Amino acid sequence: MGRDWFDRSDAAALAPPQRLCFFFNAQIHQLFHALPVAIALSRDPAFAVDVMAATDDHLALARDIAATRGAGALRFLRCGGRWLDALAGLTGGTTPPKLAVLLAARGKLADYDAIVVPERTSLLLKRLGLSRTRFIHTCHGAGDRAVGYDRRIARFDFVLLAGEKQRRRMLDEGLIREGHYAITGYSKFDLTGPKSDRQRLFAQDRPVILYNPHFSPRLSSWPAMGEDVIRQFAQDDRFNLIVAPHIRLFDNRRRRAAMKRRLADLARLPHVHIDLGSRASIDMRYVHMASLYLGDVSSQIYEYLARPRPCLFLNGHRADWQEDRSYGHWRYGPVLESAQGIADAAADAIASHTAYVEAQQQGVARTFDALGDTASVRAARALTHYLARSQSAARPALDGLPRLERVAHV
Repeated sequence: MGRDWFDRSDAAALAPPQRLCFFFNAQIHQLFHALPVAIALSRDPAFAVDVMAATDDHLALARDIAATRGAGALRFLRCGGRWLDALAGLTGGTTPPKLAVLLAARGKLADYDAIVVPERTSLLLKRLGLSRTRFIHTCHGAGDRAVGYDRRIARFDFVLLAGEKQRRRMLDEGLIREGHYAITGYSKFDLTGPKSDRQRLFAQDRPVILYNPHFSPRLSSWPAMGEDVIRQFAQDDRFNLIVAPHIRLFDNRRRRAAMKRRLADLARLPHVHIDLGSRASIDMRYVHMASLYLGDVSSQIYEYLARPRPCLFLNGHRADWQEDRSYGHWRYGPVLESAQGIADAAADAIASHTAYVEAQQQGVARTFDALGDTASVRAARALTHYLARSQSAARPALDGLPRLERVAHV
């Protein structure tokens, strides 16, 4: 990547760098939706970029990614103290409760010109005294469900969007306004190219089924049919099966350990691989290996369909979905009302894929804008322009403040 996207005038080069914090207050998978932008901006001397997170696991993964991607000057900061780990231990979660993390991080976060987050709970910081700090949202996923169009998005100062689908729906719902958003593509793709050969997981080269149930009990196929799906594929010798649920399904350490014990007999089979929450379950390596995606409502379907392939969907919650745009992705493959005969249904979905290719291609084109530079570079450029504008607009107001109050806000 060239460096000329952040070339500046001599006057701009002499200005003190703006301080940006990429703040991770949720599960570790959200790193992939904002860290690429932090890496791109870290090469720009106009910014001092920090990565702050709730756990050491977040920071270890962030450091590993930054080291392999040629990041510039990045600082990695742990918010709070070991008491947050203790709190997570009490709750059983892989991350401490979000509100506790916000309270622990509030003092440090007040020092930044802008905070970039891939979730929405951090907006509570505005009520905790950070009213002058700019909040920037990087959407974590680009799916169809209504949760991706949360009313809180309207409270962000600037929003980075993956493509036209998000732009149109957010404008329709009043979540974004002109001058305060940019379509920049899907920065997770900048970190998650194909890496793994399926032979590393399986002894025999068979079509790979990726079963990716969602975490929400109201929407997921897991409660009604998840174990049945696994056991049917376990008894079938036509496929290799990867079971990689959304990481939040077994975010609780005790529930994860209990499920591992429950599925241990199946996990030992040579054609079944079960991953309830490792790094591999979030970095798209399974997505790249799959011959067929088997799931329900996760936005990961679009990450899979960046390279159109067969899909099969499970309506485990009896949704009346045909006219519901939150289920738009169910037009990309057959939809089953039960798991009965799931292996045969998978074979049929692979054989009939050509009937869905055009719809898949159209859906991906609406979802991800892939024109121009990589998404992280486009996002960095958009944030650079926005922050320069907003800093210039704020300067006259600050100049009118008494000296001590002005210093407090710069």
